[in-house]
Amino acid sequence: MRIVQQRSVISLQIMSIIFSLMATSSLFSETKLQELSIIEQQIVDSVDLSFAAEVKFLEKIVNINSGTRNKKGVKAVADVFMNEFSQLGFNNQWLEMPADMDRAGHLLSEQTFGSDTHNNKGKKLLLMGHIDTVFPTDSPFQTFTRTDELDGHKVLGPGITDMKDGDTVILYALKALINGGYIKQGTISIFFTGDEESAGKPISISRGELIKVAKRSDLALNFESGSPDKAVVGRRGSSNWKLTVSGKRAHSSIIFSENVGAGAIFETSRILNEFYQTVRGEHGLTFNPGVISGGTFVSEAEDGATFESFGKTNVVAQKVIVKGGLRFLNEDQKERARIKMREIVNNNRPLTQAIIEFEDSYTAMTATVENYAAMAKLSDVGIALGMPELTAYDPTKRGAADISFVAPYVTSLDALGAWGGNGHTPNEWLDLRTLNLSTKRAAVYLYRLLNE
Repeated sequence: MRIVQQRSVISLQIMSIIFSLMATSSLFSETKLQELSIIEQQIVDSVDLSFAAEVKFLEKIVNINSGTRNKKGVKAVADVFMNEFSQLGFNNQWLEMPADMDRAGHLLSEQTFGSDTHNNKGKKLLLMGHIDTVFPTDSPFQTFTRTDELDGHKVLGPGITDMKDGDTVILYALKALINGGYIKQGTISIFFTGDEESAGKPISISRGELIKVAKRSDLALNFESGSPDKAVVGRRGSSNWKLTVSGKRAHSSIIFSENVGAGAIFETSRILNEFYQTVRGEHGLTFNPGVISGGTFVSEAEDGATFESFGKTNVVAQKVIVKGGLRFLNEDQKERARIKMREIVNNNRPLTQAIIEFEDSYTAMTATVENYAAMAKLSDVGIALGMPELTAYDPTKRGAADISFVAPYVTSLDALGAWGGNGHTPNEWLDLRTLNLSTKRAAVYLYRLLNE
């Protein structure tokens, strides 16, 4: 998951305050707990009874390296989950990706509940996670480690909060519900991608099956790392762009002449400056030229990120390549920005040419009324458990995630996982108390959704 980093010190302080309130305010807790039904309290008690096993399971999967390019490791984590889901009655599919994509694949597990599975009228829920991490096999950060912080509840590990915690929440919430016989109707589809941290291309293949499942679902829930009082109802989308500019190669002493013109570098500077001056400013829209290379000759490596250029100060540059990203709140905003950028690119200086190409990546997760309604129901469950009321993250502060691919087709909600910090770093951590809370909240929430 690509996300704005949390500030660990602030997160620790917030969680300490919340847990202090929950522990010391018995009146507050009792008042809220009265909102749980007898069955819901039984579900909560079941989660508590299995919590030691849940932590042990999390440790097991964190200790399996599953960096995105470690296809064997990603599949190994999937195998662990497939075994667990099979025991709960789910039918598993391993969706292999094409070899040239260099990605492991995805796990799809599904089960329809009730005596008449063919005419089931219950809700169809899509529960989402990812089993890959950003840590390769040669990373020194490889294992689940306990610390003395947060009264011994703080643990470190690769992917522990992005997002093997959320995957574990899904499993143990379902264990509490299914083993207790609390699901009487509905269909649950679990989709764990194996390349969320670096999605395989083309997206139409790497996310094709996920989108198919979303289209036949009523609600999609993504269990990326959460926070005590926030949920995600909207995320910005992201796409890439590539600008290629050419000019006439000549001696620098005759630049600007009728036969030579402005050269590729001056034309590139004009384009980028006009992007900054006229495209910038709309709320939620950002664009960034991340790499630039220019001169007499420019070559691009196969990885798309490495360039080699040659030029001289007394030669007018004949080629420039710029690669960048574009982030947006919705598809209309994306298209408006692209139209402006194309207009600027096409208004060339003398004897230069420019082409801009756009590559779609993550669609936007638009913050819809339905998404807010789904968050409100989750908030009600949290309040019943003594947690704060949920409010929505500012979509401009959220990075792209797999939920973005399904959001155009189904009501969607994100950040149902546990809470930690320092994702994508060797200090990635999780508060185990929030793993317990998130599992309780998820279990009761799913129970309520499937019994509406």
